[in-house]
Amino acid sequence: MTDSTWSEADSEVYRRLAQVAVPEREGLMATLLALVPFGEGEAFRAVELGSGEGYLSRALKEAFPTVEVLALDGSSSMRQATAARLAPCGERGRVGSFELAEAEWRSQLSGSHLVFSSLCIHHLDEAGKQQLLADVFAALEPGGALLFIDLVEPASSRGRELFAEQWDESTQRRSREKLGDDRAFGDFLRERWNHYRFPDPVDQPSSLPELLNSLRHCGFEGADCFLLVAGHAVVGGYKPQAGSGAPSLTGHRISLARARQAVASALA
Repeated sequence: MTDSTWSEADSEVYRRLAQVAVPEREGLMATLLALVPFGEGEAFRAVELGSGEGYLSRALKEAFPTVEVLALDGSSSMRQATAARLAPCGERGRVGSFELAEAEWRSQLSGSHLVFSSLCIHHLDEAGKQQLLADVFAALEPGGALLFIDLVEPASSRGRELFAEQWDESTQRRSREKLGDDRAFGDFLRERWNHYRFPDPVDQPSSLPELLNSLRHCGFEGADCFLLVAGHAVVGGYKPQAGSGAPSLTGHRISLARARQAVASALA
């Protein structure tokens, strides 16, 4: 990545690197699924922001077979990949185009019970993130959730150095585990993909306190960081049930073990 906008070339690099360059990818995805406030047999409507290749939407369908998913992405090649991955879902798995920073597409969030995302929201600046969170909160049905995986900005240079080292170590380990050698790790280094070593204008992560404060300011309850690995966090919050002061976090959910099974099936 070399400029302030995501390109199809970036999409191609991401597809080549994602299986090794996302630290603890399976654990991040499973953690997000285990936080969805619905049981396995419940029907609900979900919208994914920045679906990429469609693995997370497919994992959601594996975990919650009756969910209706709308997967949005700004890249035509990513939408094609997502559409292929969701094809077995029929009308319950739809794909659409959007530009994250624009407002026109956000009417599609209305009536959703879950808005979820992976490595997308950090492309917005701070004001853009705050507006997006507010728009999501307004659109969600009571009891719904916003859950996302994203880069977070460290609070100090010491933290930045540690995140950078952790990300390098994770990518090298996963390259060896998935491919048997360091080839993918070499690509990761050549592409200067480690944000904590090579900041890029397309990436504008917020700190964890900023994200959590923004969620709470919008009205989300139970806002928290549920997992943090090499600067990659699972973050989210819940819209209160109508007429109740109790956080929706106490509602139904699937087990982490079941979520891991769904992720493994989606990534197979």
